[in-house]
Amino acid sequence: MSVQSAAANVDVDLRQLFASLARNWLRILVVALVVTGLALALAWLATPHYKAETRLLIETRESVYTRPDGTNDNDKPILDEEGVTSQVEVISSTDILKQVAQKLNLSRLPEFDETADMPVLSRLLVIAGLKSDPNEIPPQERVLKTMREKLNVYRVEKSRVIVIEFSSENPRLAAEIPNAIADAYISVQGNAKTESNSAATDWLAPEIADLSRRVKDAEAKVASYRAQSDLLMGGNNSVLATQQLSELSSELSRVRANRASAEATADSVRRALQNGGSLDAVPEVLSSELIQRLRERQVELNANIADLSTSLLDNHPRIRALKSQLADLDRQIRNEAEKIMKGLMTQAQTAQARENQLVADVNTLKAASARAGDQQVELDALQREATAQRQLLESYLTRYREASSRKDSNYLPVDARVFSRAVAPSEPYFPKILPIAGAALVGSLLLMAIVTLLQELFSGRAMRPATGARFERIEQVAMPAVRQEPTVLQETEERQPEADAKPYTAAMPYAAAAPDMIATAEEPASEEQAFAEPVPARATLGEIDIEHAAEKLIASGAARAIFVSPEGDEAAASAVLVAREVSDAGLRVLLLDLTASGAASRPMLDSRLFPGITNLLASEAVFSDVIHPDLYSDCHVIPVGTADPVRAMRAADRLPIIMQSLTTAYDLVVVECGPTDAQGISRLVGEGTEVFLSMLEPDDEVAQAAIELIESGYPDLTLVTPVGHETPGTPMPGRRSAA
Repeated sequence: MSVQSAAANVDVDLRQLFASLARNWLRILVVALVVTGLALALAWLATPHYKAETRLLIETRESVYTRPDGTNDNDKPILDEEGVTSQVEVISSTDILKQVAQKLNLSRLPEFDETADMPVLSRLLVIAGLKSDPNEIPPQERVLKTMREKLNVYRVEKSRVIVIEFSSENPRLAAEIPNAIADAYISVQGNAKTESNSAATDWLAPEIADLSRRVKDAEAKVASYRAQSDLLMGGNNSVLATQQLSELSSELSRVRANRASAEATADSVRRALQNGGSLDAVPEVLSSELIQRLRERQVELNANIADLSTSLLDNHPRIRALKSQLADLDRQIRNEAEKIMKGLMTQAQTAQARENQLVADVNTLKAASARAGDQQVELDALQREATAQRQLLESYLTRYREASSRKDSNYLPVDARVFSRAVAPSEPYFPKILPIAGAALVGSLLLMAIVTLLQELFSGRAMRPATGARFERIEQVAMPAVRQEPTVLQETEERQPEADAKPYTAAMPYAAAAPDMIATAEEPASEEQAFAEPVPARATLGEIDIEHAAEKLIASGAARAIFVSPEGDEAAASAVLVAREVSDAGLRVLLLDLTASGAASRPMLDSRLFPGITNLLASEAVFSDVIHPDLYSDCHVIPVGTADPVRAMRAADRLPIIMQSLTTAYDLVVVECGPTDAQGISRLVGEGTEVFLSMLEPDDEVAQAAIELIESGYPDLTLVTPVGHETPGTPMPGRRSAA
């Protein structure tokens, strides 16, 4: 096939063009070998270069024992990305390179100053004007220029690590120079901190002297103003006039209360005397000893009159005498009551006079307190100014002492350290003889091939006359069909029935019919009966073992696994084993034990005293208190708990919320419900839920439980048995034995 050109009458014969490579293969190979030999010779004769690196870490070096009071690591600014990049520029600065060059005396080495041992060829080039004279440049600049060419300082990405890399013809210098640069950088940083500390002490000294003078002036103003205003302070750190006003106000309230009480009592006695009422209702009257004796005499006379009235008439002289005495006693009681009333009136008048005096004193103190308040405001302002000046002085003094102590002890830690010093390399990084030879061989082969093709093309030997503007017809060649070997076909046909005959065991349904359809170990059928009579197929609901149950949960991506154990506590081992199996696969798994006896969580925790779901429902604990690690796997477990079950079940409506929170935090939540029914697990079922029925032995109890769950809306029920599976910490369950 040829490529046609519309602008010429010739075509390029690609066969002839590429055939030139075969004709000239010897020349191409010889040239390639010569070039490779020259590259090997140059690489062998080239001066080897060695490379070493020193690593710095930018971090806070302040010790917790030397950190100033009131500061912590969070107060210390840490360099960000831009700050670390700035430190890279500082390391490669001229000042640091000058220090290193002077310390190691690099100007005497021909590697850094070509004038020290200039080759004859270089001198001839300088004389001929084909090369600039290096003597025109100062020696120090020549050394710095060479150092910059060999130096590479960079920051490791996403870290505060700075790498100082240097290459040299001498392996010892390749290690000494980066180490010297790192030491010089740390020294420069330390000197900078020392200068900053010295500047701080020099600035703080006059500021402290000025502040001391201002504090003295402020305190003197406070003392002078207090003396001029005659502000006497009371016991509660308040002005004396204000304190006296408060005390007089309390006394005035007490006097007014006593006066009002005396007036009220006198009025009640007056009304009783005027209206002829009983004086026994007045406490002040009853408290009089004289009235009490008169009352006792009055009671005695009434008793005598009552005794004599049984045998004498009312006009009898003795009865009339007793009644006369009784009337005289009443007059004496009233007279005594009038005296008590007068005493109360006198007490009220005295209280009134005392009240008037107190009111006058209070008014006088009000004016004095108002004046003292204005003076106190001015005094407080002066005291605040003095306090502020004193606090500022104390802070300056603290900083000055810290800076002065660091200056005297010369302790100023630098925020950088060398954690990897350069060592003299044993192998050069340049030249790499084998890579150079390989690259020379491949490059020379390609170059000679291109040169040969161009020569063939430009010589015209690869051209031929054009055949016109049309293309020759291209015949389509039929591709031969791939024939499959008979053995392969036969093997495929033989495997297909076998695969169809042995489906996956997990897909076989479990017998949920009558128990007589299940062959037990105690009643094995004979071989003849097995072949003579057709045995009913065991209908299944997916009877699987622990491993297949875990694989099913992982493959389906289920978020919840509900286990029902109609056989009681011994069947709860299925939930524990499945949870551990899924956890060992790398998923985050939690087992929630809702059995009454804690059969699922007890083998995982070896105790029933841990807080659990009942404590969470009773609001006695939070999630972090009830979630515990399994002793034998990475699984987590929530036990039954120690709270009152009756109180916990009152909050059973919170179970859906708890389940939603757990499924958000874990990849799989396994719930062991014990021998419950469909209504019992209704609160636990949600999106992505798989329901399992734990089985130890096929019997009527298991079959009936499976039928009830299927009829209640769980047709995808799966039976799982733990028999034959052993896991640390979980004993194999026996019939009617705790799991």
